[in-house]
Order: sequence, then structure tokens, then C-alpha cells
Amino acid sequence: MPETNETAVERPPWHLWVIGVFALLWNAMGALDYVMTQTRNEEYMSNFTPEQLSFFYGFPAWVDAAWAIAVWGGVLGALLLLFRRRNAVWVFLASLIAMALTAFQNYVLSNGMEVIGDAFTLGFTAAIFVAALALFLYARAMHQRKILV
Repeated sequence: MPETNETAVERPPWHLWVIGVFALLWNAMGALDYVMTQTRNEEYMSNFTPEQLSFFYGFPAWVDAAWAIAVWGGVLGALLLLFRRRNAVWVFLASLIAMALTAFQNYVLSNGMEVIGDAFTLGFTAAIFVAALALFLYARAMHQRKILV
């Protein structure tokens, strides 16, 4: 009689691919925004006021680092999810924490509410947080079901 393997991996559900691709595209948009801002791309940044540009370009180094971890962690987490690797859970968590730190700096510790605190931007920041939280929770659930190994 063959032995059973308690660490057997389940077949991935169809929604893993849908959520993984969504996560990759969603986080790629954040990575594009990061690159365009960091490189000060004229065409991309032309939609912002001089005050907003000064705010974006004046981030402390730790905020730039947290922002980088948030966006690139999201991209890496999405790839790890698609490759069904359990490290996706921790990478998504790091991305979520870094995103929260960045938002806290931008809206609480600095004058970001005055400079970019319009309803759309605040709503979009909330949507980013909800998406990051949902991706972390989804990856954790897939790991608990032994879909991610």
C-alpha cells in the first residue's frame, strides 16, 4: 500500500490565476508610477502642480524606500503567487506595511492633506490599502490550503 504524503499540494483553483494576473497588473501600475516619479519624467509629472511636485520630490529617504518596498513588493508578491510560492504571503505583508507607512507619512506626518488631499486621491489611497490587504489575506488563505508551497 503506498504511503500518503501529508504535505500533498492541492491543484490550484481557477481564481488563483485571475487574482494573480490582476495583482500583477495592479502592482505594475504602482511600479510605473514609482519609476516615473523617481525619474522625474516630464510628460508624466506635467499633470501635477509645482506644490505637488515639490512634495513628491521632497520625500525623506525612508519614505522613498518604503514606497519602493510597497510597489516592488507588490509586483514580486504577485509573481510569487502565480508561481505558487508561499513566500508570496510575507512579501505581500511587507508591501502592505510599507504602503501603510508611506500613507501615514504623506497624510499624517507631513502636509500631504493640504497638497494632495483631494477626495479622489484619498479614495485611491484607501483602494490601494484595501487591495494590498486583500492580496495578503488571499495569499495567506492559499498557503493555508496548501496551494502555495
